[in-house]
Amino acid sequence: MNGCPRQLGGRNNLIYMSLPDYSYERRIWNIGKISAGIDEAGRGPLAGPVVAAAVILPEGYEFNGLNDSKKLSPQKRESLFHQIKSLAIATGVGIVEPGEIDRINILRAALLAMEIAVKNLNPQPDYLLIDGNTRTSLLIPQETVVNGDSRCCSIAAASIIAKVTRDSIMDYYHNIYPEYNFKRHKGYPTKEHFEALGRFGPCPIHRKTFNGVFQYRSEP
Repeated sequence: MNGCPRQLGGRNNLIYMSLPDYSYERRIWNIGKISAGIDEAGRGPLAGPVVAAAVILPEGYEFNGLNDSKKLSPQKRESLFHQIKSLAIATGVGIVEPGEIDRINILRAALLAMEIAVKNLNPQPDYLLIDGNTRTSLLIPQETVVNGDSRCCSIAAASIIAKVTRDSIMDYYHNIYPEYNFKRHKGYPTKEHFEALGRFGPCPIHRKTFNGVFQYRSEP
């Protein structure tokens, strides 16, 4: 059951982990309103877009194993992605490309992606639950939830939609720019990625203002 502690390890080495639950959403449901969870994927990479997702879940539905996307295997993420897309009341995605990230900075780009994701929801929510500590500029009532993808079911669902969507985009770019091996690292700053940057320089989807990329720019 979501929200209940899970016991891991042997008798003398106990670790308790808590899954996300519906305590945040329930406050909104209890007054007859619709809430949406919001999260993003791709702030840290050196290449590719930042992707956000907004998800409105059906009241109280239990998705087996729902959790922060970073804590799930690729196979489990993919399985939950399809469940969420099939069973959610609504999902919306927002994508902000590298050129815009360079123009407005990654924080603003992530917030913009969240705003686009919310605008792509139908129906529109009455209340937003946003992962992190920064609110959007949307006029919809909202609150931020630090570590929300580990605490709130609809934010966890949004983290999965955003992560799987972004990973598929980076897999597509791998076929265009195979020399960077985006399929493996998804644009994140790994040793392999830095070696490719040193050898080939940035490609069109690299974030040219990011440390680790701008050093290799050939243009002034």
